[in-house]
Amino acid sequence: MSSHQARQIQSSRVGIIGAGISGIAAAKQLSHYAPVVLEATGSIGGVWKHCSFRSTKLQTPRCDFEFSDYPWPERDNSSFPTHLEILDYLHSYATHFDVLKYVKFNSRVVEIRYVGPYDISPDINKGEYGALLTGHPIWEVAVATNDSETFEWYAFELLVVCIGKYGDIPKIPNFPPNKEEQVFMGKIMHSIDYSKLDQEATCKLLKGKKVAVVGYRKSAIDLATECAEVNQGPDGQPCTMVIRTLHWTVPAYWIWGLPFFLFYSTRFSQFLHQRPNQGLLRNLLCFLFSPLRKAVSKFIESYLVWKLPLVKYGLKPEHPFEEDYASCQMAILPENFFPEANKGKIQFKRASKWWFWSGGLEFEDKTRLEADVVLLATGFDGEKKLRSILPEPFSSLIVDSSGLMPLYRGTIHPLIPNMAFVGYIESVSNLHTAELRCRWLSRLTDGLFKLPSIEKMREHAGKELEVMKKTTRFYKKHCISTFSINHSDEICTEMGWKAWRKNNWFLEAFTPYNSQDYAEQN
Repeated sequence: MSSHQARQIQSSRVGIIGAGISGIAAAKQLSHYAPVVLEATGSIGGVWKHCSFRSTKLQTPRCDFEFSDYPWPERDNSSFPTHLEILDYLHSYATHFDVLKYVKFNSRVVEIRYVGPYDISPDINKGEYGALLTGHPIWEVAVATNDSETFEWYAFELLVVCIGKYGDIPKIPNFPPNKEEQVFMGKIMHSIDYSKLDQEATCKLLKGKKVAVVGYRKSAIDLATECAEVNQGPDGQPCTMVIRTLHWTVPAYWIWGLPFFLFYSTRFSQFLHQRPNQGLLRNLLCFLFSPLRKAVSKFIESYLVWKLPLVKYGLKPEHPFEEDYASCQMAILPENFFPEANKGKIQFKRASKWWFWSGGLEFEDKTRLEADVVLLATGFDGEKKLRSILPEPFSSLIVDSSGLMPLYRGTIHPLIPNMAFVGYIESVSNLHTAELRCRWLSRLTDGLFKLPSIEKMREHAGKELEVMKKTTRFYKKHCISTFSINHSDEICTEMGWKAWRKNNWFLEAFTPYNSQDYAEQN
């Protein structure tokens, strides 16, 4: 794109990229700035619209996945909402708060330019971050639309990036020479492409076919289940899940008759876990309580091994359950997943390395799996997605040496000026996590409080990373589930809110936190 290209620029104080859960939450909280929301597709919803399968459901009850000022119509319904119900809820929310008027659909961001002060050298890293609204544009954004061959340009003082880590760019494994996708005579499809198919097309793809599903996270489990459902009857073929890393799966949110929230989602239960910036006394207490933490994990594991045929199928992970919970990798199973496995419709193959041959997949133990269709549930490259639109030097700064984005309060990158990121940290309820951080961002934008120095923000992000590294080997998911209440406490304190939100000490200690606890204070 020529830098000399003549262009008209539309200016606005706040721009938001993406109209998924995070983008709509940001638009609502920043609505007093009449933000411009740039959505690449023709609808809101993000991954719930464009990466969901027919069987995709939420992994938590609806009362744990709602906006604080817009409860679900049937919030006490204990069933998990389908992706269509979630889209309907999000659209109702956006309509109720008149947010859709800010969204420019079919507006794909193709380039971002930095036009702020040009002293962005490392020498300023110990200085102040500064106000988010400066009175003059900091970012120019080029947008491609469906109805024009030219780009539209926008200028913003603050740019909020809400495109998330999932969707758009699939993560494809690397294969040895002469063993890549080209040698396979069958069909290869990533989960993002499968999600675009309707029911008729999925049936045609899977029915009567030998299907291999690569992966063992939630999307892979859903794919295998759908494949098994299509292949009922004597002519149906089994689906084989190719699994590199095992993770704990959960049938429901009850463990030996006790509600799951008692173990990780109350202030008392999270008191047992490490958190950033804890003092010497808390470090000592965490050390003393470590046997209790391990006992809780073992208690949950004992139930899962009793309830599910994990040992029978070689699906019992070697690592503790706590590590999967701390990295937001715990998957809720579809009800018919193991019943289909018991009928032989879902089979399992453990393999750390694999590649293609003309008739299917080959493994490092020299065994082969015949396949007509290979479905890749291998995740997405969120880092590449960000790097593709951010200019240098910010593109190179987006992640640190650990491979994570060093985000202060999960929102501000200390080295990228006048830009915020929402939806890049994970918890048990990503909607609640996004909404509270959007509220914090709105008040920061209004100038109601100031950020710490760049050095202190980097230090704080580094301490969060240290906690995650100590808690789980899967820390790169950037999950705060074992210290989410403390994370929210710090945000509330910075906004001038009361950190402890319950009505009495018993509720404070032993009941779970959800979005309703963070309703707007009058």
